[in-house]
Amino acid sequence: MRIFSSATELRAAVGQRLGVSAWHTVSAQRIADFAEVTEDRQWIHLHPERASEGMFGGPIAHGFLTVSLLPAQLMETIHVDGVDLVINKGMDRLRFHRPVPVGARVRAVFELLAATERPLGFTDLQLGVTGEIDGGPEAAFTTRMRMLLHVPEPALAG
Repeated sequence: MRIFSSATELRAAVGQRLGVSAWHTVSAQRIADFAEVTEDRQWIHLHPERASEGMFGGPIAHGFLTVSLLPAQLMETIHVDGVDLVINKGMDRLRFHRPVPVGARVRAVFELLAATERPLGFTDLQLGVTGEIDGGPEAAFTTRMRMLLHVPEPALAG
């Protein structure tokens, strides 16, 4: 984990690779749970027999499941002292390049593309993210993730 002593120090890291998350296994149970929560119960995710005859050769994770791991993966990759709130603002240019098979391990590589100080203790971040598959020849996905970090006013004064 890379630790920044302040939002100011993080903003100075624009253009740098921030780090790489741990590997996360995309189990059949995780996929089934995601399917229930999102009501996306397509056979390519949940039915191994039918999926084995399909174009992917077996069941695959939902693309949005792999992307939904990003906030947790970012929090295990970096820490900014004084931050009390992280808000997801969205994603730009999300592209799914390769399916993630059941049982595969995924991780995220984060690069700080932009960081802008905003009023009231906020910092607006733009992160380049590559979702990697363990042993895979190419990325599962790429995106630009947008977030707001907040440092409360008392921490700003110190």
